[in-house]
Amino acid sequence: MTHPLHIVFTGGGTAGHLFPGLAVAEQLAAGTPQVRITFAGSGKPLEQRHVAASGFEHLVVPCRPFSLRLRKLFAFAVENVAGCLAAGRFLDEERVDAVVGLGGYASVPMARTAARRGLPLVLLEQNAVPGKATRWLCGRARLVCAAMAQTRANLRCRCPVRVSGNPIRAGFDARTPGIADRAVSPSAVGQLLVLGGSSGAQSLNENVPRALYKIGDRLVGWRIIHQSGKRDYEATRTLYAKFGMDVEVVDFIDEMPDMLAATDLAVCRAGGTTLAELAAAGAPAALLPYPLATANHQRANAEAFASAGAAVMVDEREVSTRLDNHLAGVLSTLLADPARRAQMSAAMRRLARPNAAADVAAMVLEVAGVSLRGGRLRAAA
Repeated sequence: MTHPLHIVFTGGGTAGHLFPGLAVAEQLAAGTPQVRITFAGSGKPLEQRHVAASGFEHLVVPCRPFSLRLRKLFAFAVENVAGCLAAGRFLDEERVDAVVGLGGYASVPMARTAARRGLPLVLLEQNAVPGKATRWLCGRARLVCAAMAQTRANLRCRCPVRVSGNPIRAGFDARTPGIADRAVSPSAVGQLLVLGGSSGAQSLNENVPRALYKIGDRLVGWRIIHQSGKRDYEATRTLYAKFGMDVEVVDFIDEMPDMLAATDLAVCRAGGTTLAELAAAGAPAALLPYPLATANHQRANAEAFASAGAAVMVDEREVSTRLDNHLAGVLSTLLADPARRAQMSAAMRRLARPNAAADVAAMVLEVAGVSLRGGRLRAAA
């Protein structure tokens, strides 16, 4: 290959789709001389901020999620046609060796256009049940990198599907002691982390504070941190203040590896990227899968982790009482049982795939036609 290697990552409208792509891109940048990396996505502020911080090029491609409502369906068609045209102009002007689809609607225009032009396409799928973009694009892909074995079982496509694990951001280290390695005593207290989502998970942001207020006696000595997302930040702060609770409310956590390394119990949704990071940190969790997730994929993710003993699942659609009351009972039981949390932490660690980013980067190079010395990309420090 006489020209500099150029890899395009497409997608990234949400943190769950963006961060795996950034993890792989950072591995490529660390291990491959003169590689050029471009992220093509929706242009949302979170996406722009993190791509810029990583030092990669960024291209905004028009895109819109699918809808059956007539007005939105028309807008979907117009935006995505514009996105395909923009992607086509970019591919005409720039030499690209491979495209990596990160999932979600933001990945479709560039991935579809690249595949139609015969460019190698690799898809990352973070969830047990593949998303619409993966199912639609896999017929044109050269390879699908799947987060879980369940992913492969739920995906029908002609191309190879490799269970790579879900790539996670730098800073997570499986050698860092989790709570399973700490001394356990009946009086042990620690850090409780509530992840209300980068965009804000309204149900969690409303019900978790109420649940915690009802079990205040269990929380003496605990540090509580609640990531609310920007949209619900003020409302979440106000709710905790109303209950007189000393809780650190933040809209976003940049240093998630350090935060999860200190976490003794997490309360969160069950997106694939979140679960991969919990596993790497060995942080046990109460999982509340998003009830409107496409194909109920968060429920499938949560079931996989709960069945492994790493988490407790609370499906709000199956709760017959008030959600905050039910959640209070679940959390009270976990907070009172440090030995069980230690067992869950160990189970989380067993699910971790700390080399996923380096492994996927090597697969991308393989698909792009780059030979590797020693057959493996060296992981970045």
